[in-house]
Amino acid sequence: MNKVELIGSVAESVNMSKKDTESVVDTVLQTIIDTVAGGNEVSLAGFGKFEKHHRSERMGHDPRKNVPMKIAASDTPKFKPSKNFKESVK
Repeated sequence: MNKVELIGSVAESVNMSKKDTESVVDTVLQTIIDTVAGGNEVSLAGFGKFEKHHRSERMGHDPRKNVPMKIAASDTPKFKPSKNFKESVK
């Protein structure tokens, strides 16, 4: 399912126009992005938790040149599904 299909499904479920539903979905997603980017977590009961994860600097390997290389530290988003979500997928 892509974003357009998600919007269509939600619009049908809540009996709203696709345009209004798209606005709501976009706002929810942007709020999650902004919150996690700011260093806070977003926890949705029964769904999961979005949080910022820090990766420390580490040594890697460049396969083209066959030499070790330093990989810079970085921050990445992380999602941890809830127990209910995991059980539903099984």
